[in-house]
Amino acid sequence: MNPAAGLRHRLNEAFVRWALRVRPPEAAPIVLTQNRVYVLPTRAGIAFAVALGVILLGAMNYNLSLGYALVFLLGGLGIVAILHTFRNLALLSIRPGRCDPVFAGATAQFDIVLENPRREPRTSLSLSVGGGTPIEVDVGARAGATATLGVHAERRGWLPLPRLTIETAWPLGLVRAWSYAVPDQRCLVYPQPAAKAPPLPWSGDAARGTTREGRGSDDFSGLRRHQPADPPHHIAWKAAARQENAPLLTKQFAGATAEQIWLDWDALPNVTDGERRLSILARWMLDAEAAGLAWGLRLPGQRLPPSGGAAQLAAGLRALALFEYGPG
Repeated sequence: MNPAAGLRHRLNEAFVRWALRVRPPEAAPIVLTQNRVYVLPTRAGIAFAVALGVILLGAMNYNLSLGYALVFLLGGLGIVAILHTFRNLALLSIRPGRCDPVFAGATAQFDIVLENPRREPRTSLSLSVGGGTPIEVDVGARAGATATLGVHAERRGWLPLPRLTIETAWPLGLVRAWSYAVPDQRCLVYPQPAAKAPPLPWSGDAARGTTREGRGSDDFSGLRRHQPADPPHHIAWKAAARQENAPLLTKQFAGATAEQIWLDWDALPNVTDGERRLSILARWMLDAEAAGLAWGLRLPGQRLPPSGGAAQLAAGLRALALFEYGPG
């Protein structure tokens, strides 16, 4: 960053801190009080003012009463438009909504709740974060509305909502009123699952089908399509051999609990990159869950007992997202 750009960035951040009046993030509800709303003319507003000036000069030069009347009429209309634009934003209330967890590399969807305490509706409000594509929303009289803003999740962990810009040029587009807000809102970002990962770390007993926690070999109930996480000893090799290019099938067993496996940080000693390890563990979790397995997680200083289901998957991915590993 060159010195001039760095200076502009520091000046802009200083202005934003002054405009917000408090250091972000802000506690809800965030009310856009009158001293937080700023108004400047748009290009159309500047052209409108120049046109009024030209008409006024012509009226003064030729002493045209109708010219004076037109200037005063249009000038009054412009002043009324400024007031309406300002009121369209002033005293609006902003609350953070929900944001469901996402994987790294995806787009986090932040819900922003707008509340209008006035008896007049708010029209053509535009919300944006980080210079992204603005989202337009209307808020009814004494009602609320929700706008969803997308933020790219680059890395795992907590992703805070960037500075929110809300603006409007309603009704005539002659002036732009805007304000800043930083709601206290964040989204949990899971590690991106590895595209290619080693097979699930089956234990020796599980691989032979002799574990007491596994599916019993005497309770065969049918076949289903093979999934990558299925143990090799459950593949129906004879069924696959009967027909050329037939899909692999996996034997299903009834009357027994699901096999248990441990997903262990230390099971990947050859993977030196910590983020790569977390990506592989995330892939193993998804594969184990898809196969209906009971799985547990071991991380340095953390242990998640074996289980299955959506709650277990969410707990495991959360542990990976917030895990901090040392340089070793």
